[in-house]
Amino acid sequence: MSMTADTYMSKADRAAKSARTLLDVGDIDGACDRAYYAMFNAARAALIASGATISDSATKTHRGLIGAFGLHLVKTNLIAADLGGAINKVERLRLLADYTGDPISLEEAAWAVVQATSFVATLRQTFMPENDAMI
Repeated sequence: MSMTADTYMSKADRAAKSARTLLDVGDIDGACDRAYYAMFNAARAALIASGATISDSATKTHRGLIGAFGLHLVKTNLIAADLGGAINKVERLRLLADYTGDPISLEEAAWAVVQATSFVATLRQTFMPENDAMI
């Protein structure tokens, strides 16, 4: 079964809600992880919904998907550059949380959750306005 833009956006919504829940219970690492995956899945949904021609192999990696997002949506001015910067910054927090054990502050995690919520909502409104459910 092939994943659709709607499927990826639903995954993004669930991850954003999970990020907020994890932050509320003090799981900073988990909140950063889920915030990033909310953004990752929303970016994938936006690429599909935009009709960008991208090979499956280009989006199989995190770097590939983020690069395609930048190339097809940010550099073409379909999406503001600050959203491209936000996904990169939240990805760095996720890498710290998941792989290094370096401390992440509550403020950084809260920022990541806010960014993820805004990112998902903006991409939904821009590329899937008929499905504009708030997370």
